Amino acid sequence: MYNYKIIVEYDGTNFVGWQQQENGKSIQSALQEALVKLSGEKVTIFGAGRTDAGVHAYGQVASFTINKKIEIEVIRDGLNQHLRPQPIAVQKAELVDSEFHARFSAKKRSYEYRIINRRSPLTIDANRAWCIYKKINVEKMKSESSSFLGKHDLNAFRSSHCQSKSSTKTIESIDIKNEDEQIIFHVSAKSFLHSQVRIMVGTLVDIAKGNINKTISDIINSKNRKIAGQTAPAHGLYLKKIDY
Repeated sequence: MYNYKIIVEYDGTNFVGWQQQENGKSIQSALQEALVKLSGEKVTIFGAGRTDAGVHAYGQVASFTINKKIEIEVIRDGLNQHLRPQPIAVQKAELVDSEFHARFSAKKRSYEYRIINRRSPLTIDANRAWCIYKKINVEKMKSESSSFLGKHDLNAFRSSHCQSKSSTKTIESIDIKNEDEQIIFHVSAKSFLHSQVRIMVGTLVDIAKGNINKTISDIINSKNRKIAGQTAPAHGLYLKKIDY
């Protein structure tokens, strides 16, 4: 048996998310169909991050095990050939230890969220960033975001669909950069709750716009989802990198 790791980039706009579902095409199912055509083997491909519908990825990591050895260049190029014209691309493939698992071996997941703050609607960046028409107090977002750092019970920042047994998570790093009309939010942790990053971003935006008068610390301590802000749209979120 041969265990392979692949790094995948995709535009999640027209997919139901990473995970295979009955209600539409997923990234996982597209990759598995391509692998069957390449290898003749029907296997499950495991992803490091189970991104939601509409979420994109620069550096999703996936792994799978097959019975025959295939050169890594053939894995990469063959999968890409069978994936066309879908907006999914395998950037790199490598043969890894049998113990490696894309999801369970991951040490850190890094996400990026893109906001464009301007009056005009998006054209080129439509479905690739959240366009906010009202001027945002970015400095307020930056100062409040630091309260997320460290270990906290983030129950206020999980969706009602979250199945995680514990809502305690440790945010390792968080950073907000802005240049002209772009605001880029970066966050890293070993794992996240369902929709956590999008609720974090949405809440920071609501605070920055003056729609919420509470601080991030107040909201964390409340452990109440109703106290937190909106869930930011999926199309502004990118799975950036997985560390092992």
